[in-house]
Amino acid sequence: MNTTRTTPPPSTPKHSLTAHELALEAAGTAVALALKLPAPLRTLADQLIRSATSVPANLAEGAGRAGRDRQHHWRIAYASALEADSHLRLLLGAGTVAPGQARQTLALFDRVRALTWRLIHPRP
Repeated sequence: MNTTRTTPPPSTPKHSLTAHELALEAAGTAVALALKLPAPLRTLADQLIRSATSVPANLAEGAGRAGRDRQHHWRIAYASALEADSHLRLLLGAGTVAPGQARQTLALFDRVRALTWRLIHPRP
């Protein structure tokens, strides 16, 4: 019988769920910003979309794993959030994205990174 898990595994920290929810919001906004970019910036838009969508995907996959495999996915999510942040800052500096929306997205990715860091490095 094939069943779909609707709740996280019992060992999944609460922070991973919060991080995932924020990552979904940040990725959605980043994708919306990327889709508005002009054609000459299409490759940068694609990179932004890939890195932004990688964050919630890897947080979700990590939540379904255990041990070092879980940590591996959370590290990828953290690095992808850094990459998305870099792309957004570049576009913001170039004046090609809406400043308010970009700053809001940067703040979300910052919060996701903080939560993900705590997942990777839990307090004793």
